[in-house]
Amino acid sequence: MKDKVAAANQVNDLLKTILAQGGFKLKYRITVNPPQPADSDWAQPDISVDFAGPHSALLLERGGEVLNAFEHLTLKALRLENEEHDRISFDCRNSKAVRREELRMAAEVAAERVRKTNMPYHFAPMNSRERRMLHMVLGKSADLRTESEGEGSRRCVVLYPKDYKGGVVAKPFGRSRR
Repeated sequence: MKDKVAAANQVNDLLKTILAQGGFKLKYRITVNPPQPADSDWAQPDISVDFAGPHSALLLERGGEVLNAFEHLTLKALRLENEEHDRISFDCRNSKAVRREELRMAAEVAAERVRKTNMPYHFAPMNSRERRMLHMVLGKSADLRTESEGEGSRRCVVLYPKDYKGGVVAKPFGRSRR
């Protein structure tokens, strides 16, 4: 992204249209180069958009599908390449920070489980951004390795002991085994 301010202005124009045409009662704040928390393991976006207002709950329903859709439309409108998708982040009610902490805790629990059992662990399917977060956090462990597996909405991260050679992989409870 060459000109972050110009990109932020494009985001603003797009959001004005989407919110007006969709009848959403939302306000938003666009920040270019937001400050990064000192203890953050995650990549900091170049542009962040935070939503608030009476329709905030709509953005977060069903795992934040509408919030993710707004973000996706913006990425397409800005014509960003896949490797640049982390440069823009949409959030509402600090939901992404909460989800990052959930992923961090799930990674810690899974890492301990893999270390104790010496067997791989399948995380539940998740979007590409969340999978990338798991790969980043777990990639710091010299005794473990991660891979993504599956396709589309069923794509997930699998955590392996570093020298794992094969065998049956345990999948989390509550998922179909088709």
